[in-house]
Amino acid sequence: MENRTLGRWTESVEPFLDPLVRVGREFTDLTGVPVDVPAALFLRAEAAGFAAPGRTSANGSCRLMEAADGWVALNLARPDDIAAIPALLALMAAAGASGTHPETTAGLAEAARSVPAAEAAGAAQLLGVAASALGSARHGLPAVRTERLGEARSRGLAGLRVVDLSALWAGPLCARLLGLAGAEVVKVESTTRPDGARLGSPDFYRWLHDGHENRVLDFGSGALADIVAEADIVIEASRPRALRRLGVHAEQFLAARPGRVWLSITGYGRDDDRIAFGDDAAAAAGLVDHDADGRPLFLGDAIADPVTGIHAARAVARSVARGGGELVAAAMAGCAAELAAHGRGPVERVDGTEACDAGRRSP
Repeated sequence: MENRTLGRWTESVEPFLDPLVRVGREFTDLTGVPVDVPAALFLRAEAAGFAAPGRTSANGSCRLMEAADGWVALNLARPDDIAAIPALLALMAAAGASGTHPETTAGLAEAARSVPAAEAAGAAQLLGVAASALGSARHGLPAVRTERLGEARSRGLAGLRVVDLSALWAGPLCARLLGLAGAEVVKVESTTRPDGARLGSPDFYRWLHDGHENRVLDFGSGALADIVAEADIVIEASRPRALRRLGVHAEQFLAARPGRVWLSITGYGRDDDRIAFGDDAAAAAGLVDHDADGRPLFLGDAIADPVTGIHAARAVARSVARGGGELVAAAMAGCAAELAAHGRGPVERVDGTEACDAGRRSP
């Protein structure tokens, strides 16, 4: 897929890119596979013909709304999110929103002005709607945390079997990079819940999944546990309890055979059930642009998604180089915070946690 005119997207993000470029270079050092960072970040927007974002995201689903004490990013990405607007308005009224507002996104924006940003985001999350207070995850959230739960076994990525249970963008981008490094990737979808990315640009979907085997399974039949049992590396972006209900346990997977790696991608860490998509996770991290009056604007296209995909690929390659046996947990808001901080790049602590350096400047 040709890169065409990515320069118009890259320009606004250029000041933030150095840490991510370094992550990509380390992946290259580990695997020999170059990472085309501009393509990873902006090829979807170019393929879909998106306009540059403002206070509405490039794909049109997420909005930055002014709150009583800051800003909130509210992502109405699915039909159920739109259907939740009346309930969300009721929760905002209970949190102190004044007046009566139409059951529309404009009505939500009006209601949000009299509610603290954290309470507006919390009300949305209570209903399963992705939302965040601007900058709420800017400090202290690790980008990637690793935990050894199994035995190590020295081997390379080439020929390892990757079972990709994720959807949309971050996990599939990680799978693409691992596949380019020689891993055999199997994309697994549910018969009742196919990857929502299929509704987007066909060209971009093919770019993400080119050369990967695809299987569609009835997750309730036990087939999911069977295909996971064949894997050396699992990529997933689900709540841990959801997979456990299907008989799939990261801890058991890692303990069953040496050298395995389990990658878990979440919005805010495995202990936090809040959902997230790329634009609201970026807002939580403070990874935004600003207009001439200092008011926030979205930056790029769902930027926390591809940023996390690159971080995750580097983290899996690192784990394989250490012999595996590890649970690798990547938090989208934490990965985006690495760019928002824009300092010397991520530091890996002795417990396997990557965190921002002290003293970095913030935009």
